Amino acid sequence: MASLGRRGVLALGAVTLLAACTANSKSADGAKVRTDLEPLERRFGGLGPLSDARWLGIVLSTDSRGSIPGPTDVRVVGTAQLRSGTVAAITDASQQSFQPEVPTQLPEKLAEFVPKDARWVRSDSFDHDMTAGMYTGAFYLDPGTDTVYFDTTNPSVPADSGP
Repeated sequence: MASLGRRGVLALGAVTLLAACTANSKSADGAKVRTDLEPLERRFGGLGPLSDARWLGIVLSTDSRGSIPGPTDVRVVGTAQLRSGTVAAITDASQQSFQPEVPTQLPEKLAEFVPKDARWVRSDSFDHDMTAGMYTGAFYLDPGTDTVYFDTTNPSVPADSGP
């Protein structure tokens, strides 16, 4: 390998660095589909009461080297049933420009819980209202079934909701 010269070593170093910095996620196959509502209702209070939730908490960016400890990012993704008429109330009463948009990167473990004929709508403005700019997230709403599909990273509990 000494014959690679300085450029070869730098290229190899860049590949090593890239591999070390690439986001790694624990397989969604290893995550258990959850049905508990309380963690979701605390984080997504703007949706009102939820029922029939199916969701995953997937740990992202795990450090396979086991070295420098630090914060762990968690993707919280899933579906939940809203009260009848909630989606219409949200989309009709707001000036948030909901547009048709299909969710991407649906974890295989959740596919069976997503309405097959859903006509999803989404709004960047509504997403921002839901996250209060504190974390990233997308909220897709289906008026026909009053279902929400959420895909968030590190959803936090609003400060005014208590511990």
